[in-house]
Amino acid sequence: MKPPTVFLGEMTNVEVETFLRTHHTVIVPTGATEQHGPHGPLLTDVLIPQEIARRVAPRINAVVAPPINYALSYPHVGFTGLVYIRIPTFMALIGDLCASFAASGFKRIIFLNGHYDNTYAIAYGCADAADRMSKDVKAFPINYWDGLTAEEVAEFSGLKNGLHANAAETSAVLAINPALVDLDRANAEFPPFPEYTVNMAPVHTAFFFTSPGSVYWATKSGTWGDARKSTPEMGERYLQAGVRSTLAVLENIEKTFAAMPPR
Repeated sequence: MKPPTVFLGEMTNVEVETFLRTHHTVIVPTGATEQHGPHGPLLTDVLIPQEIARRVAPRINAVVAPPINYALSYPHVGFTGLVYIRIPTFMALIGDLCASFAASGFKRIIFLNGHYDNTYAIAYGCADAADRMSKDVKAFPINYWDGLTAEEVAEFSGLKNGLHANAAETSAVLAINPALVDLDRANAEFPPFPEYTVNMAPVHTAFFFTSPGSVYWATKSGTWGDARKSTPEMGERYLQAGVRSTLAVLENIEKTFAAMPPR
């Protein structure tokens, strides 16, 4: 007998029809195919949200769709193996997926993002698809780190202003599949950031989004942080924090939807 699964791609259409009789949520892991140092796999930003989605799905009665592997990596242009798509292409993909999932019967379409540069484009892609979905369908992105506590950020960040260091991501991949990490080649490299007096996010966005190849210029090895002390144990803590963060954000989103007057 075929065992149950949370992965949409492993289900038959009949199994999906059965699922949709009582549930309505799909999680779409979204990441990138880009360098993560001489030690880490190109799919790091996909593997982590996919694993978090796998753990979250049973707790919110969701299925996990096949991930979006190709996305926005303009700042990383220059590294061998990087594969990215244009912003309009990516936004069109997001919009088409929203409309397609909605047509199948899903009411909550969650893009669980593991690559910061995708965030705004996912949101605008969802908004652009709104007129192709019924009013009871909600599609939106969340970053798996959006709900991390200050203590969790302090534990997993080796950089200022809440940017998680390469050690946390490398550790997470070690916890998921240690065969994908060559820790003997791990190194430490940080871009030459100045001291900031404002939140990092808008500074990051303004510079890197409009400077293709800037991460390549700033970090010749492709490492963003210090990955040398990565461990599976740290990775498991990071994944658990990502699950808690994701669930907390989703709970707040649902409370907001419930509080709004009907259209």
